[in-house]
Amino acid sequence: MTAVVVASLIALLLKYANAWVLDIPNERSLHTQPIPRFGGVVMMAVGLGVVSLHQTVVPGWAGAVALSLLSFLDDRKSLPIILRLSIHVLTAVLTLWGLLPVNLLWLLPLLMLVVVWSTNLFNFMDGVDGLAGGMALIGFAAYGLAAFVAGERSCALTFFVIAGAAGGFLFFNFHPARIFLGDGGSIPLGFLAAIWGIVGVIRGIWSPLFPVIVMAPFWVDATVTLVKRVLTGDAFWISHRNHYYQRLVRMGWGHRRTSLCWHAATMVCAVFALMSLRGPTAFPWIFVLGFFLSVGGILWAIDLKWSARFFAAEGKARPSSFDKKNLC
Repeated sequence: MTAVVVASLIALLLKYANAWVLDIPNERSLHTQPIPRFGGVVMMAVGLGVVSLHQTVVPGWAGAVALSLLSFLDDRKSLPIILRLSIHVLTAVLTLWGLLPVNLLWLLPLLMLVVVWSTNLFNFMDGVDGLAGGMALIGFAAYGLAAFVAGERSCALTFFVIAGAAGGFLFFNFHPARIFLGDGGSIPLGFLAAIWGIVGVIRGIWSPLFPVIVMAPFWVDATVTLVKRVLTGDAFWISHRNHYYQRLVRMGWGHRRTSLCWHAATMVCAVFALMSLRGPTAFPWIFVLGFFLSVGGILWAIDLKWSARFFAAEGKARPSSFDKKNLC
């Protein structure tokens, strides 16, 4: 039902208000035409409405709504990064303070960093048609299945609602996209991915590794890219086009193929994460080790391909290492 409502509302807005908030292409964009970017606000509004009707609101909604409104304003007015980051931190701290049991409050600083990083994660990875929407659909559906199996029906319903909302949005976002999430959608989705992951741990639905495995394709790409930019002295807080998924698009894979590749990786991670709920204690750790070894090889292969392409275009000899700033 949520998917139908979101899709119907987006269709109406695209017909009668398609110039409401536009994403104008710039030198860092992978699209060439102005595209509306209010899809995420529609998702959040419909999602909150549906779960409120069922009176099953899970912790984190208030923070998500606040971040959605702030980020939608940023979509329109481009707020200072210090203001946005400060509100991200404040929202994370207030939400965690109300969520964590007293005996776990000592974890608040660490978990705050995790939540703030995840809050920005979907935004960093929302650069290709269908990528972030598909991640939200698969990731939150996996959350919902795990909660349903554990008997946490209120959590399951809430997670499925967001997954459904993402599905309705994805109908218009898959390549060629007619609408984008915008910060008003990507920021709260990243926030909820972390907060609801923590909720699941506190309620005994899953282990701390479960949400990490489910969201691994996003965590790995964004984190490795950030570390590389820090090490090379780049302004890591500025938008760029050097995430691995962006490199694949620029190397000729295109939006559709790249998104489907990331969706497949997310689906594999979700399946293994769900299997780990019933498997032996060591199972998640074995999967994590195998996953990171595999991903390390894939990222290295992309770096090799990107390096060859870059230096071929520049007519230069390829260096012996890949720690050069112009490769990252």
